Amino acid sequence: MSVVSWLLDRRGERIGAIRRPAPRAVGATGVLGARVTVETLRRRHVRAILAIEHQVYPRPWTIGIFTTEIEGMARGDRYYVVALDGMRVVGYAGMLFTLDEAHITNIAVDPSLHRSGVGKRLMLEVMGEARRRSIRNVSLEVRASNTAAQEMYEAFGFTTAGIRPKYYENVEDAKIMWCYEIETPEYGALMRGLWQHLEEAAV
Repeated sequence: MSVVSWLLDRRGERIGAIRRPAPRAVGATGVLGARVTVETLRRRHVRAILAIEHQVYPRPWTIGIFTTEIEGMARGDRYYVVALDGMRVVGYAGMLFTLDEAHITNIAVDPSLHRSGVGKRLMLEVMGEARRRSIRNVSLEVRASNTAAQEMYEAFGFTTAGIRPKYYENVEDAKIMWCYEIETPEYGALMRGLWQHLEEAAV
């Protein structure tokens, strides 16, 4: 059995489709998160992540935007990864770097696998990369209504620092969240604990 994800143009017209295996039945305790593999985003992954984009974002990024971000990876000021369940792309995340700070540009998981631990696995990867680059502070924006994502970010040490009014579609506010001093041994211990919890949930 397969699932069809339609690719849409800016007018919402169908321009193609991706057939992928039907999602596994997983629980809500992270049983998949520790089992996915994570690798660097390549051009061959773009169509698959576009399918997820169109499911989770009212205004999804285009192929052109992702191409530009991949070019930024070549310069060293961007970092993007995909999460794979076998050969299937089930999520992706990105980060941009400026001096000793980083900003999480996006993190998205196939809606059929929300609360499966894939988002946490992606967060562990991008935050780990930030630490490898000696980044001190990391920021992100999240929808004010997305309490599940906010709880995950808080588990990683993020706190709300402000609000961007009507940031999403000129309608919904965004919470600005920051995580400070991630280069410290204490933060490393926090990440090890999060990884251990993810592994234990996968047993």
